Amino acid sequence: MIFRTLAIFVALAGLSSAHAASDTLRFGQIPSTARAVSSLYLYVAQKQGFFARENVTIEVVQIPGGTGNMVAALDRGEVDVTQTATPYLIQAVRNGSPAIAIAGTTANPIYSLIAKPQIENFADLRGKLIGLSLPVDTISISMRKLLSLKGLDPADYRVKELVGSPLRAACLKSGECDAVPLGQPDDLIAIKDGYRRLGLSTEAVASFQFEVIAARRDFAETHGPALIGFVSALADAFRFIRDPAHRDHAVSAIVALTGASDDIARATLALYLDPDRGVLPQHAEIDLGGLAQVIAFMGEGGAIKPPLPAPEQFVDLQYLRAAGAQ
Repeated sequence: MIFRTLAIFVALAGLSSAHAASDTLRFGQIPSTARAVSSLYLYVAQKQGFFARENVTIEVVQIPGGTGNMVAALDRGEVDVTQTATPYLIQAVRNGSPAIAIAGTTANPIYSLIAKPQIENFADLRGKLIGLSLPVDTISISMRKLLSLKGLDPADYRVKELVGSPLRAACLKSGECDAVPLGQPDDLIAIKDGYRRLGLSTEAVASFQFEVIAARRDFAETHGPALIGFVSALADAFRFIRDPAHRDHAVSAIVALTGASDDIARATLALYLDPDRGVLPQHAEIDLGGLAQVIAFMGEGGAIKPPLPAPEQFVDLQYLRAAGAQ
C-alpha cells in the first residue's frame, strides 16, 4: 500500500511539470469576498503570472449568498474548486459531500470587534445588538469566545445574523448594530471614521484553519496535474505576499483589489506580518492542528456530536505535497 501511494505521488509530481495543455478551473467565490483582502492570493497569482506559468486558467464563478453555499455549488458541479470556511466543509462532508480540502488560504484571521464611538468597553455591550455571522461560522465562534473572555455571556447581548463584512459594516453605520466583527480593510477604515475597536479575535483564538480551497474527490482524482499546478501557483502567491522585498507590490495589490488607500493597505499588511500572527499560510499549506481546533470549537458549540472526527478526514494533502508546499 505504501509503495502504491508513493507511485501515485511520484506520477502526479511528474505530471505537474510535464503537462503542456492549458487547464481551465472554475473557481467558486462569493460576491462579498471578490474585492476583499481574503482574495489577495488569487489576485497576486493572476497578476504575477503564476497560474499562466502552470498552464492553468482560472474562471471565477460568482456564487450568490454566503459561504455556506460554496460546497453545495461544488457538489452540484457548478465549480471545480472553491474557497470555503472550514466549518461548512466539515458539516458538508459529514452529511455525505465528496468535498475535500486541497490547500489552505486564510489560517487565523484577525477580526476586529468594532463598536459605536460611545461604547467604550465590553461592559457597555450588555443588552446591546451585535451583528455576527451564522452560528457555525468561525467568525461567530471566535467573537463569542472573545466576548466570553471579556466577561459577557450569550444572554448578556442580542445577536443579528449577517453574513459578510459589507452587511455587518452597513448595520453598524446605520446605527442598528452596536458592534460587529470586521476584517481588513473594513475595520481599519471604520476606526479611521471614528468607530472604536474593542478587541481582536486573535485574543481568544490563537490557532485556527479558517479557510481552505476545496474540490470534489472524484474531480481531484481525474485532474491531478491541473490541481498540482493550481496549488503551486497559490503557494508562490503566498510566498510573494510574505516576501519583504515585495511589500510595495503587495500593498499596491491590496489597493487595486479592495480600493483601500495606501496607508490602510500598509496597515493591513503590518497587522498580518509585523509580527507574523499566523494569518496567512507560508505557502498554501493546511494546518491540521488549526483544523482540529475548528472541530473542537464546533464540538463545544454542539454542531458536532462526540466522538469528534480527526482533521485528516477532511483533507487530501497529496497535491500540496506534490507541489512542495506541505
